[in-house]
Amino acid sequence: MKGIHLLPVLVFLSMLGCSGSSNQVIDKTTVKSLDLNRYLGTWYEIARFPHSFEKNLVGVTATYSMRDDGKIRVINQGYKNTLDGELSVAEGKAKIPDKADPGKLKVSFFWIFYGDYYVLELDENYQYVMIGSSTPKYFWILSRTPQMASEVYEMLLEKARKRGYNLDQLVKVPQREK
Repeated sequence: MKGIHLLPVLVFLSMLGCSGSSNQVIDKTTVKSLDLNRYLGTWYEIARFPHSFEKNLVGVTATYSMRDDGKIRVINQGYKNTLDGELSVAEGKAKIPDKADPGKLKVSFFWIFYGDYYVLELDENYQYVMIGSSTPKYFWILSRTPQMASEVYEMLLEKARKRGYNLDQLVKVPQREK
């Protein structure tokens, strides 16, 4: 029974990674301003680096809303293997620890353990966002719509490359047509 309770901790710790294990130098500069009310709502995962906690998930979305305690409710969900597969849902919370640096959030899906969520690029209309972390192992491109225009996607890939990301393992996430 104790091993079962330890599993979420081990999964979360593997999520954090070790930034010292990579020679990759990443520009982790975050956005200077973030209007949280405009950021709330549903985002579709367009692309990501592969991770055990999202293995075989497609049709992935992240939905953000305010909680009564001032933190942000995070609902991540996706379908296993196919868009008609079993729905997998994870609920977490997020916070902005330093109001002077609003692009650096902390996200938790297990108890008091938080991981970095860096808003690297965000368009002025809040229609797409590029997310990173304190380690180059984590990277996402999200959109307000299930599909993203190819020119916007390519522009974000170029910005990621200029920041130092190696995109060789980037995977596009299948989404339903809207």
